[in-house]
Amino acid sequence: MGGLWVLSAVASPQQQGSADWRVSDDGAYVIDVRAQLAWPRCVEGMQWNGTTCTGKPLLLDRAEATALATARWQAEGVAWRLPRAAELQRLVGKAAHNAAGADARLFPAAPDLWYWSSTANVSGVRGNQYNYNTIRQSREGDSAGQMALLNGWAVNMATGEARGDVARASKLPVRLVRPQMEPAR
Repeated sequence: MGGLWVLSAVASPQQQGSADWRVSDDGAYVIDVRAQLAWPRCVEGMQWNGTTCTGKPLLLDRAEATALATARWQAEGVAWRLPRAAELQRLVGKAAHNAAGADARLFPAAPDLWYWSSTANVSGVRGNQYNYNTIRQSREGDSAGQMALLNGWAVNMATGEARGDVARASKLPVRLVRPQMEPAR
């Protein structure tokens, strides 16, 4: 996946301190207390059995991942969505055993792969067609918008790297997120 847009990892659950992260009462979610988000402990396609995640991750293209979040929202009445790149990056960091990736104690059996995010554009800055140093310009004008139709943002859950040049047809794991539903402690 070659490309020009890369974001570095931000603070992880391990770096944030235990007060910002906790497991839900039923054990099925990791609660980000600061952001007031609930993360399923298992990626889509895998199931929580009370101890770990079992099964195989569901691999979806970007449109399928978005449709899954919409269908879950409509079925459950809970605002499920694809997370933003920065939200996924918060899950990535150094675990107690100094291995990169999401903390296996919070997210067991999670594949260290690229995951879809809902991020559409990180900079929000349009290119200047008269500046030859502007990236992703074509003779027809700004091709970055055209590339956004073909590419999407994904986060590598092993390293925290985020890229905006992932083909939307790529089949990647999905981890949905929703607002925190239970009262904060």
